[in-house]
This record gives sequence, structure tokens and C-alpha cells, in this order.
Amino acid sequence: MNKPTLTAATLAAGLLFLSILADVTEAKATEPKATEQCGTASWYALTSKTASGEYANPAKMTAAHKKLKFGTKVRVKNMRNGKSVILRINDRGPFIKGRIIDVTKAAAGKLGFINAGITRVCFTIIK
Repeated sequence: MNKPTLTAATLAAGLLFLSILADVTEAKATEPKATEQCGTASWYALTSKTASGEYANPAKMTAAHKKLKFGTKVRVKNMRNGKSVILRINDRGPFIKGRIIDVTKAAAGKLGFINAGITRVCFTIIK
């Protein structure tokens, strides 16, 4: 009876599998896990196509986030005045360091920070 031997090809295949598994695990770890994030928000009034493929509408209650799935709804609260709104993620961004979410002009108006341009917010994912 022959004893099984570990060949270089078998070992390489096993290491490749473990490498792929590690990459998948690492990719999942970079997705936002917490249901709440706090940081700086800004607003934008684009009318071009968003990353989701729909056209941006500054009058709608939508937002851009770097990683949340399109269609995710979030409750955004302005920490300076306590006002909050529910927004749907339909775009990617913001692309300025330190900012966590971009909201439409309509959302910024309801949150009360159009003149300031940016504000401190916390948002929670609505399930």
C-alpha cells in the first residue's frame, strides 16, 4: 500500500486556495460593518449620471457613500442642530479625505447646512 505523498503541485494548490480565502476574508472586512458612522458630510448638486447609472437630481433625497450598496437607506443626523433625514445611497463618494458622505442639496437644506457647506453627521443604516 502506497503512502500518500505531498507533491509540490498539491502544496502549491493548497497555498493558492488559502491565499484566495484570505483575500475574500480581507475584502469582507473592508465593508462597513457598523450600523452607525460619524464624520463630516458635504453636499453636491450634480445633474450628471451617478455611479449607480441613474441621473443625479439635487432635489431628491439621495447620497453618495464610498462602500454602501446602492439602494441602502440611511438616517443622517446633523450633530450640530439635531435635524435628521432618510436618504437612499445612489452614488459613490465623497472623494475628499475626511468626509464620510455626500448628500444632495435638498438633503443639506433639510439638515440645515447649505450655507456652511459641510457639517458633522452621524448616520445609521435602516434595515
